[in-house]
Order: sequence, then C-alpha cells, then structure tokens
Amino acid sequence: MNHEAVTVIGMGSMGRALAEAFRAAGHPTTVWNRSPAKAADLVARGAVRAETVADAIAASPLIVVCVLDHDAMYTTLAADEAALAGRTVVNLGSGSPEQAREAAVWAARLGAAYVDGAIMSTPPGIGRPESMLLYSGDAAAFARHVDTLRALGDPLDLGPDAGVASLYDTALLGVMWATLTGWLHGSAVVGADGVKAADFTPIANRWPAHAVTGFIGHYAAQVDAGAYPGDDATLDVHLATMDHLVHASRDRGVDTALPELYRAYTERAITAGHGADGYARVIEGLRG
Repeated sequence: MNHEAVTVIGMGSMGRALAEAFRAAGHPTTVWNRSPAKAADLVARGAVRAETVADAIAASPLIVVCVLDHDAMYTTLAADEAALAGRTVVNLGSGSPEQAREAAVWAARLGAAYVDGAIMSTPPGIGRPESMLLYSGDAAAFARHVDTLRALGDPLDLGPDAGVASLYDTALLGVMWATLTGWLHGSAVVGADGVKAADFTPIANRWPAHAVTGFIGHYAAQVDAGAYPGDDATLDVHLATMDHLVHASRDRGVDTALPELYRAYTERAITAGHGADGYARVIEGLRG
C-alpha cells in the first residue's frame, strides 16, 4: 500500500496526537513547531523534524495545520506561503465559519486547495475510528486525501463550503456544554440529598441515549417544517415539570439559573399562545 506523505505544523497536544496517528498508520510524517523540542518524542519514533516551515511544506503534498487560530496559521505560514501552490492545506485549528471561508479565498489566491476541519475529540481520541472529524472545503482535495485523513478518525465530508465544518463545530460545542452543564446541575441536585455523582451518572447517561436522542430525531422534522404538534408533551406540561426542578434546586441551595432559563424560553412561547405545542416550538424564540 502506498502511504501518502503528510506534514503537520503545530506541536501542541493536539498537533502531536495528529502527527502520531499519521505516523502510526504508516504515513511518512514531517513535523514542524516553533519550539523544536516539542517534537522530540515523535522524531524518536520515526517522524522527521523540518528545520524550517519551507522545508515542512516541501516535504508533503498534504499540509495539516493545527495551531491556535486562523491568525496564528497566517503568521506561521506567511514567509513561505507561496510554496503552498499545488498543495492541500487542511486547517484543524479553531475558528468561525467566516474565517474559514476567508482562508479558502487566501489559499486559492496562492494556488493551494483548502479544507477546513473540526476535531470532535480530545487528543487521546485521535486515531480511533469512532472519533469524528468534520471537513468542508475543496471537494477534489478532500477526495484525494480522505484515505490519509482516515488515520485520525472517521472523516465526515460536509460539502464544498469551507465554513460548514466550523459552523457544525460551534453548534455541536453548544450541545456539549448544554449537556455537561445539565448533568452537573442534576448531580448537584441529587448530591444535595447524598447521592454520589458516580451513582447518578449511569442513569443520567441512559436517559439521553435511549430517550432524549429519540426526541431530537422526532423534533428535527418539526423544526424543518415549522410545525410543532404537542403529540408527546405540550409546553404547558413541560412548564409544570420545570417548576418542580426550579423548586427542588432552590430548596437544596442549588443555583436555579439553568432551569429558570429553560422556564423563561418555555413561558415566552406559552405567552405567545403556543402552550398546546410541543417543546420544539422553543426554537422560534431562539431564532429571534
């Protein structure tokens, strides 16, 4: 099997994990970092440390950049950006959809292909097939390099608009924080009555896995159609149970800001005359 050469620029914890995954999969891997010592362990295992950014770019047709943000990417590549012509830049740093689209224009001006990516994992998950990485941008370039990118995890192609991967990334992070904060709040509520988080968590995990994800799948069609029948539970019913959560939290000295936020969105929809609708109706208030 012919293993494509790849260059990884940026040796933070994530950059090192990316480079190691490529190397472990058999890809000739060149690495560069402003502080060369960060790549020492990778070099000891067979990666090649480039002395300069120009050397790093010259080494591979696929240039994977994993630095703090788009500004850091431009700064890192500025002196040698002309050498990117004919190569593919895959940016796995963070940024907004608008910044990703601007980067695609920048790369095109240089004669390079650009693919923006979002890593939906922490460094220990890199290289595992169940880890999800989102990509969007140059379709031909993605197709050309997807087998190489598969070394990092499951590569999901979100289409030719370079901004879509970042768009999904930011939205999915919101889902993550909402889920984690909801679990932390629930742990605080039950913990006030002496329940350990370790005992609460298996049930907390089962609830979204076997019920909440089903609600989401059901509500997605409603959100797209703009119709919200209260066929599972109406907003009036949801509001009553939210009141129980607010009261239980307050009685135990647990902060009520989170359930009060849920309640505020629900009350707004009810006040607008939608109490008989289902919970997906709340999106209309979120849309503004």
